[in-house]
This record gives sequence, C-alpha cells and structure tokens, in this order.
Amino acid sequence: MAKGYEVNQERLAIIAALGKELARRSRSRCELCEASGVKLSAFEVPPAPKIPEVDRCVFLCETCREQVADSRRFQPGERWRCLTQTVWSEVPAVQVMAVRQMRRQADSQDWAREALEEIYLDPEVEEWAGVEE
Repeated sequence: MAKGYEVNQERLAIIAALGKELARRSRSRCELCEASGVKLSAFEVPPAPKIPEVDRCVFLCETCREQVADSRRFQPGERWRCLTQTVWSEVPAVQVMAVRQMRRQADSQDWAREALEEIYLDPEVEEWAGVEE
C-alpha cells in the first residue's frame, strides 16, 4: 500500500509542477468561471493519462474544483452560466470540463440545455467529453 501512496504523491507533485504553465495559459484565472485573485490549482481532466500532461489539465478556483471533483457537492444554477462562454475556449481540456458541467445541469437549467444545442466540438473533444472515470 505504501508503494501506491508514493506513486500517487509523485503524480500529484508532477501535476502541481504544471501550475506555472497553467497560470501562464489561463492568465492566472480560473479556466471555468474566470475568477481571479483567488487560489488556483491544477485539476487533471479524466480519464488521466499515465503521465500527467498540461494539455489534460485545467486551472481551477477552489469553488469550481470542489464541485467538479465531487459530484455530491455540485450545485447547478446561475453560477455556472459562465460556461456558455468558457465552452468556446481554444483549450480542449477546458471545453471538455465546460461541456461536462453543462450536461450535469441540462435537465434543470434552460440556459445549459440551449448552450449544449448550439455548440460544436471537434470529434476528439466530443469523445473525450463523453468519457469520465
């Protein structure tokens, strides 16, 4: 069990090291809600590759990270309306997370359902958005 813990700690260290590049890419803003001036951390978009890659991570504020990482804490609503802009990001990982969050609330939020009907994603991004661990 110690070996698994060590491997996980190494993985987390690699992801944390991607922070500088993610901060540059995101201009130190949450890549989902665009919050600035708050603590941001790297979040690996599932499914995760064997070796963490910056292109498979997003930089998130604590609020977004908490709700993305734990579906029991997810709270649908107007707070997520920003995703209608975020989904047009040039970063595939950001697009994937935006689509996943909108799909989670499409049944209860008209704006999310309408946005999902209007977007176009590259086939690879669409496939990735449909695969969660």
